[in-house]
Amino acid sequence: MTEKQSPDAFRACADGALEHMRSLFAATPLQLNDHLSARYGARIWLKREDLSPVRSYKIRGAFNFIRKALDANPDQALFVCASAGNHAQGFAYVCRHFSRKGVIFMPVTTPQQKIDKTRIFGGEFIEIRLIGDFFDACYDAARDYAVAEGALMAPPFDHDDIIEGQATVGAEIASQLPEGEAPDLIVLPVGGGGLSAGMARYFEGRVDNDRFLLTEPAGAPSLQQSLEAGHRVKLTKIDNFVDGAAVAEIGERNFEILKRFRPDQVLVVPENAICLTMTTILNTEGIVLEPAGALSLSALDMLGPEVLAGKTVVAVVSGGNFDFERLPDVKERAMRYAGTKKYFILRLAQRPGALSDFLALLGPEDDIARFEYLKKSARNFGSILIGIETRKPGNFDRLIEVFDQAGLSYQDITDNEIIANLII
Repeated sequence: MTEKQSPDAFRACADGALEHMRSLFAATPLQLNDHLSARYGARIWLKREDLSPVRSYKIRGAFNFIRKALDANPDQALFVCASAGNHAQGFAYVCRHFSRKGVIFMPVTTPQQKIDKTRIFGGEFIEIRLIGDFFDACYDAARDYAVAEGALMAPPFDHDDIIEGQATVGAEIASQLPEGEAPDLIVLPVGGGGLSAGMARYFEGRVDNDRFLLTEPAGAPSLQQSLEAGHRVKLTKIDNFVDGAAVAEIGERNFEILKRFRPDQVLVVPENAICLTMTTILNTEGIVLEPAGALSLSALDMLGPEVLAGKTVVAVVSGGNFDFERLPDVKERAMRYAGTKKYFILRLAQRPGALSDFLALLGPEDDIARFEYLKKSARNFGSILIGIETRKPGNFDRLIEVFDQAGLSYQDITDNEIIANLII
């Protein structure tokens, strides 16, 4: 068991896994980011797992799992997994590398872009089966297939060989940091816990536990709630927006390792804050991140220079598999989080000049992004949905003051999730 190994024995295994991994791909870079370093008054190193062959760290665990399985049984000819994301792509790439057949079960709702990329990575060695609307049905089908066909199922995170494979991220970081420079803070995204468990074990005895910061999306804080309870907690509801880290229950083996951390070492990041990070990094650095890949960087923004100044920080950028069809939604959520876009429902008198009077209230930096009549039958007043974008959040303070002075009847629905999801 991974947890029962001594730290030195675990590191030796991870270093050995990394040596084998070099036959598949080169080390991902550890980059000192000038923009973020200047912003926080710190030395911010980014471990760019988005630059792996499949644009995520998941290839590491899949490689280590299948490599060790073939070492134990060279005749193992068939592997299977259930995934709609990065694990599927890493698994497919590795199946092609070892010339072994892999069957990948994905939900029917999986975006075509992810299906196509997975098929490209696996080529003739993989078969994709679309089953069910949700992951649970897909996972059950994969498990049944494994039993019926004698296939070996590669789990996404809850396995010792997966944890060991993900620990190679830590092995690379240890060799890439300049001599004599040790991290004051290591920031890691958490989904099922394979990466964070592997990193925690690799640096055990070398980096104090207090120097780790684990990050989860607000819509799926399974690790934080498990640490608070003292045992694994399965969430009854999760927000799938951060699909690479939205896991209802932390892995069993992973939690055995991660339970050494305090609940306050888990920073829960709002989904809209992650969107702001994604758009900022795209605009300033030209780096395309998936939501889970932006988790660690969002955490830096929440900590700010008050906490980070003068420190050496390593943040793992876990993935860059982003479907650009989601970009309008990401931009929308980012602006709402930044306070530069709001939605109002207005009641305007239905008379000539009423709309002109309202438009005169807007400032020079205010722009109407959406305008829609919600009710056209009222004789005296009409309800209007209006979206307003502005350059600085403070402009809305002035605008709302002007609305009040004009006696305008309005409701700010920007943060009203029920109404916003229905009509925006």
